[in-house]
Amino acid sequence: MPLVESLNVLREIRGDDEAVLTVMGTAREWMALGELHPLDWIYVPSSMGQAPSLGLGMALAQPDKQIIVCNGDGCMLMNLGTLVTIANQAPTNYTLIIFDNGIYEITGGQPTPATSGGSPLVDHPALARAAGFQQVFVFDRLDDWIESARDVIDAPGPTFVHLSIAPVPGAVGPRSPSPAPPRAAEFGKALQG
Repeated sequence: MPLVESLNVLREIRGDDEAVLTVMGTAREWMALGELHPLDWIYVPSSMGQAPSLGLGMALAQPDKQIIVCNGDGCMLMNLGTLVTIANQAPTNYTLIIFDNGIYEITGGQPTPATSGGSPLVDHPALARAAGFQQVFVFDRLDDWIESARDVIDAPGPTFVHLSIAPVPGAVGPRSPSPAPPRAAEFGKALQG
């Protein structure tokens, strides 16, 4: 499924009090979809592998807010141990969505070690189950994601979602929407408010 369309599904069903944390390629495309929400955290600089842990901290600090983390498969490979930590802490307000295109898109399209010749070698949903996630959902088709997205986000977490997506062609360098310190202050106020 296309990355932009899969993100747009999330954008359309997301509630006003739900925080969405994007990183690397998902951040770039999320920003391109339109005006940012006060609870959008676009995290780009040197952030490969950090989004799930950052989202866990947000979920634990703000248990009344739904935290949705949009992470790439390459980013997930950078910090697989966080799956165990998330499952152990078990925040019911946490959803981790992995957008799996099988490549490190931002750094030039190299295949991840989890793929060989375009075929998956690593079963990300099985890793999540083995780490202790009770809610694991897999979507290969956009229509199925459209039909189920709201129910998946509403499921008591921690929830792991695997979306099979196509690589985005062309130049894909991430761009930060503005300097991080003022964005962090604004996001913190929105998250606590």
